[in-house]
Amino acid sequence: MVYAVVRTSGRQEKVEVGSIITVNRVAGDAKGKLELPAVLLVDGEKITTDSAALAKVKVTAEVLDDLRGPKIVIQRYKNKTGYKKRQGHRQDLTRLKVTGIK
Repeated sequence: MVYAVVRTSGRQEKVEVGSIITVNRVAGDAKGKLELPAVLLVDGEKITTDSAALAKVKVTAEVLDDLRGPKIVIQRYKNKTGYKKRQGHRQDLTRLKVTGIK
């Protein structure tokens, strides 16, 4: 079993070939291809954490679609002053499918 831990959007995700992950919005090239930097590579019993060896590892992904996350409601309230503030936020997300680990 081959899998890798990649860094994307300030987080680390465990991926295998064919896995689908949702990350913060990233832009691929014109064809929707993207390379993700590997932090760890596990190939059966062999575990690679050396940065020089990981620089040669290519984890490729394809952009499936861009979407938006759930609405988050932010409310601020201060007692006895009449101060109320309401704000909403929806995060821009991208769904990726991992196509190869080499």
